[in-house]
Amino acid sequence: QVQLVESGGGLVQAGGSLRLSCAASGRTTRRMAWFRQAPGKERHAVAAITWSGQITDYADSVKGRFTISRDNAKNAVYLQMNSLKPEDTAVYYCAASIFSILSTMQNDYEVWGQGTQVTVSS
Repeated sequence: QVQLVESGGGLVQAGGSLRLSCAASGRTTRRMAWFRQAPGKERHAVAAITWSGQITDYADSVKGRFTISRDNAKNAVYLQMNSLKPEDTAVYYCAASIFSILSTMQNDYEVWGQGTQVTVSS
């Protein structure tokens, strides 16, 4: 059984930065990803990363501003968020899968964290 715990969310002004962390306990995870859900909107992928960390994928809205990375020794994944905008305000969820192929589809992830709130003020 894998459990995911996110941390690092908070309130930041537009243009600022935050770093989200997700620690996985239990069995080893393979592909991991960050999703977000803004109020009144559907949850969608922000970034995903393979086990090796060599392949990543980003939503167009965050390319060039967000960076996903992982530390397999710690079984953790991170999301560095720079140049934050008010439209980045959402609950951010960490997701993990035992399967390796990169995916940004919610149904391809078996385990989810509880979410962490990110609020960007203008």
